[in-house]
Amino acid sequence: MANPLADCVSSLRSSNHLLSNSISILDSGVNDFPRLAKHFELLPSSALSAAQTRLLSSLTPEFNNLLARVETHLDRLERREQNLIARCELLEGRLSMSGEDAEAFGKRAGGRKSIAAEGDGSREALRLKQSRAKKERLGYAVERLGLQARQKERQLRLSVAAQ
Repeated sequence: MANPLADCVSSLRSSNHLLSNSISILDSGVNDFPRLAKHFELLPSSALSAAQTRLLSSLTPEFNNLLARVETHLDRLERREQNLIARCELLEGRLSMSGEDAEAFGKRAGGRKSIAAEGDGSREALRLKQSRAKKERLGYAVERLGLQARQKERQLRLSVAAQ
């Protein structure tokens, strides 16, 4: 009978030894857990979801602000593009009109084929251009003199009213 109990005791001792080794391995792993938690930054899921919520709530207004600024800038660029297109069309129209004016002037001259006649036509065109420029300059000068006269009248009225 001693044999069957001896086998039982030896099995119990090997199980006890195996459990002791397992406990020591687990103990070293649990003792090292704070270092591992810092190294891998282990966080509970509730803390992680709270941090995500705070981040989302702080970034959402910033994203909305940036989107509004981008939309405003795009609107401004779109208006500028439309203005440039309109200006381009206007200038193209003016260029085509000036080309048509030159053609009309050539037709009015009678389409003379002599070199002397063409020289006279270009001289007339030059005189016409110079007279238009002179007319504009004189118009601006008259306007400026009118403004100066009105300003002197105001100053005179103020000086009379102050006395």
